[in-house]
Amino acid sequence: MTEQIGARAEPSKVETCIVCGHERTAGIHIVGQFLCTECEHDIVVSDVTDVKYRYYIERMKQIWLAAIS
Repeated sequence: MTEQIGARAEPSKVETCIVCGHERTAGIHIVGQFLCTECEHDIVVSDVTDVKYRYYIERMKQIWLAAIS
């Protein structure tokens, strides 16, 4: 079975978000890493001039680095 990119997480399962580190039940999986709904929203609405933008880029890079290692 192949892993889906952006697959919705099971709503009852508590997982740790790769971006904020909080335990959440709602979110998506990106290449096997959990991204909570709150962080997903913050990433989508962030502007490149936002201070947190660079942080989001670095965290997302960790998802892809974990996938290729």
